[in-house]
Amino acid sequence: MRMKKGLNLLILATVLGAIIWWVAEEHQRREELANVPMPTELHPVVEEKKNELIEQSAEQGIEIVITDGFRSAEEQDKIYEQGRSEEGNIVTNARGGESYHNFGLAIDFAIRTNEDTVVWDMEYDGNNNERSDWMEVVEIAKELGFSWGGDWHGFKDYPHFEMRFGLSIRELQRGERPD
Repeated sequence: MRMKKGLNLLILATVLGAIIWWVAEEHQRREELANVPMPTELHPVVEEKKNELIEQSAEQGIEIVITDGFRSAEEQDKIYEQGRSEEGNIVTNARGGESYHNFGLAIDFAIRTNEDTVVWDMEYDGNNNERSDWMEVVEIAKELGFSWGGDWHGFKDYPHFEMRFGLSIRELQRGERPD
């Protein structure tokens, strides 16, 4: 009986030691991540894919304008207030630090028409191929690896493309970054 009790205590001590080690390691990892600086520009892969999107759209006779890329938390807060405490329509539900724009992982676009105006018209067919230019751009963006805000459930953000690299906003806020 004493042998069994001693063995149980040894197992318990080993398990507790492993838990304590894991908690200490996790705490150290979180401290290191908390010191990771916020990005100040688009991630290099997003920048490269954005340029490819512009080029491939132009090859289809569609000129797109990137209306937004990296956005600071302060800029995000200003946009968040639109339609709330400021005039205009609500265009985002994300506050500063809650958008993939804030981590350099998102872009927004519009289409330049043949009349040299910029539109967010999802029906516009400036290249006259009987397909929506907007949806042609969306198709190209998805092929390049972007996710489209028009596919979201609930709030739809039709001009928005992002690359998450498998990271949630919560993980990015904790300091994790894509390679």
